[in-house]
Order: sequence, then C-alpha cells, then structure tokens
Amino acid sequence: MGVVEVLDPVAPVRSGGWKVDVSRGERNGRVSSEWFNRPDDERYLSLDDLWANVKGRSERSRSRVVQTADIRVEAARDSADRLHLVLPKAHEPVAPTHWAFGQLASIVGAPASYLRQLPAPLAGINLQYGLTNHRAEQVKTFETEDGRTELRAVTGPDYGRIHDHELVEAVQRIAGNGTGDTRWKVPGVLDWSTGVYNPDVEISRDTTTLYASDRDVFLFLVDDHNPIEAGRLPDGSPDLYFRGFYCWNSEVGAKTLGMASFYLRAVCQNRNLWGVEDFQEITIRHSKYAASRFAHEAAPALTRFANSSPQGFVNGIKAARQQIVARTDEDRDDFLRKRGFSKAESGKIIEKVLMEEGRPPESIFDFVQGITRLARDKTQQDARLDMEGRAKKLLDRVG
Repeated sequence: MGVVEVLDPVAPVRSGGWKVDVSRGERNGRVSSEWFNRPDDERYLSLDDLWANVKGRSERSRSRVVQTADIRVEAARDSADRLHLVLPKAHEPVAPTHWAFGQLASIVGAPASYLRQLPAPLAGINLQYGLTNHRAEQVKTFETEDGRTELRAVTGPDYGRIHDHELVEAVQRIAGNGTGDTRWKVPGVLDWSTGVYNPDVEISRDTTTLYASDRDVFLFLVDDHNPIEAGRLPDGSPDLYFRGFYCWNSEVGAKTLGMASFYLRAVCQNRNLWGVEDFQEITIRHSKYAASRFAHEAAPALTRFANSSPQGFVNGIKAARQQIVARTDEDRDDFLRKRGFSKAESGKIIEKVLMEEGRPPESIFDFVQGITRLARDKTQQDARLDMEGRAKKLLDRVG
C-alpha cells in the first residue's frame, strides 16, 4: 500500500462528494431503524433544539422514593377509562404515561396488557391490591409538570438516573450544534446510481439523525468532510472511510445508556450505515452508580474517540492487508475450516471475494471482507451478528 493519507480537513469536496465502495465491511441498520420509526415531533434539526427540549423537561421533573403501600389508585374523575395515582404528600393526582403504567404493572407482577383491557375501576382495584401487598415496599417515581403532572417512570429505589440532557451535553462538547459548526455533523447521503457519498445535504425532518421522545434520546453524527484513506481498491482508487458514532439513553428506564464508535464508508437515504469497520460499543445500565460511570467512563470515551487520530485504525487495516495467510485453494479452505466455518460457508466466502476483487482471498483483510459480505446474506439477525463477530475477531487478532 502507498503512503497512508488523512485527507486535508479543509480540502474541497471532490465533484460534490466522495467515491466509496460500500460492498466492503458490514451493514449496520440501527440508525435506519430509529429513522424509520420516529414521527416528526421526535425529530430535531440541531443539538441546541434537542437539548432545549430535554433540558426543559428535566427542569420540570422531580424524583422521589415512596412506599408502594402509600400509593392510591383511582379512576380519573373526568373519564372512566383512565387511571390516576395519588402519591404521598402530593397536591394533586398524577397521570401515568403508557410506559410508566407498564413499569408499575411489572413491579407488582401484573400483566400490563391485560390491565389495559379492563375498565379503569377494575384495573385500579387490581393494581391497588398489588401495590398494597408489594414485598419490595419502595419505588422511585419520576414526575414531570407539563400542563398537568405526568408520572413518566416507576423504577426500583436504586435506579441510577442519567438524564437525557446530560448525554446531549456530552455530545455538544465535541460536536457543537451538530450541523457543521464542528467536524461532527448530521450525515450526508449516498447516491446509489454513482456510488458517490455527498456529505452536504440539507438537514430536514426527513434527513436528521437527532431524535428524542418522551422516553429516550438517540443521536448519530459523522465526520464526513474529512475522509480517511486506508488502502486502495482493485481499480487503484482510494478506499475511503469516515468516522462516526451514535449514542442513546432513556432517563425513564426504557433502555440502557450506550454509545458506539466506528468507521464507515457511507450513509444512505434510509440511514443505513454501509461499509462499517472497527465497531466498538459501551453500554451502562442504570444501576446505583450509573451516573458516576457515565462521568468517568462513557463521556471521556466519546471525547477520546472524537479527538483521536485514525492512525491506529489505518495501521490495523494496513497490517490486515499485508498479512498473507493463504496462497492456494487448499490453504484458503484450511484457513477457514480451522476457524469454524463449514465447507459450504468456506466455499461461499471464497466466492464472494473472487466476485468482488477478481481474485481469491489471500490476506486477513480479504477473508474478513468475504465473511462480512456473506453475513449480509443471512436473513436471521443472530446468524448475521455471529458471523460478523467472527470476522471482527479475526481482524482484532492481526499482529
């Protein structure tokens, strides 16, 4: 491979974008799933707007630990179809959200789907019985004022809440507004007809990757004005990558806090990530010391990735390309069979590389690409993830 080059961050974008090869690496559909399922009112055009929403919500919220036996359940006075809860020392009843109702039912061991089908007075009687006889005795409530008081979460008393705005603030420290005022921004779009990835696409409700609902936040940003060259394609053109990361949180217990960093070659209109390499993930459960772990582990890890040199990644790819492990058909089959691939899988992996590269696999990098391409054909997610994991393990062992 020639001289490794990290392209000049201020260099103009060539011909409206960068030519990329998305047949390589893994496809990641996590962002696409978020994009597909978010209604317009959960989509934000900047980190500032997103932060203002979740920060304001947090400022109108309170959390406290209460005795379950002291919670009273009653049918709403203005609607026989709705339940309200009266919490200790509260001035007015609180209305549980759909999510909080499910949490409350789960805590007392009642099937939420069944309770939702009952008339409110009957559901209230069942829920009241469960609360009065609940052995754990205490729960932590999370209540938010927004015209009326909503009960947004009911968790165990040791639940370690990391507020959504805390995660957004950690991202803002490295990404500013997320719209291009720093190197980190909402991604552009791949043109499938030309294979060119254009980083400069207007941020709209349809293209944004900044989301927040009443129960979570999800953010995805890329550094797509600064491509990284890590080798050459069969035609001699550069194999270009971009850095990217996404992160998520739920302050009401709907999911863990987590973040993932990776290198990718493109993002398509449906927000699928293509050509993903070196995927790394951190998750933090909302346990008693979650806030401390976020401050001392997750947030610094995000900053390190954002400010780190890609040289380690580039050198790893270079080493994988240079490490020749098979010269003959027998070598290739033996290499794959020793790593747990069946005879049929081995043949398909070799065929994938032959089709894409015009030659059979020789290096670690060749085999990794063939394995990940075969993984894309797997219809079952577990089988696909298993095969992608085996490819990553192979790449990680490159010395």
